[in-house]
Amino acid sequence: MRVCDLTGKRAMVGNNVSHSNRKTKRRFYPNLQDKKFFIPEENMWITLRVSTKAIKTINKNGITATLRKFVKNGII
Repeated sequence: MRVCDLTGKRAMVGNNVSHSNRKTKRRFYPNLQDKKFFIPEENMWITLRVSTKAIKTINKNGITATLRKFVKNGII
């Protein structure tokens, strides 16, 4: 399923709008990437399916701090 492991982002629903203003349903998928992260405290690699926004957050704060924050908030 196309869901971010950290942020929980999912596909959104919207419309394709033609030039004549006809509307047909479509889905907006999140930009998900399969990414491996190294956790130095555990001395192990984990693979997560995360959105690019989550990757930027991990790069800014670090993987352990980000995982700790999401666990504390009850997201994962």
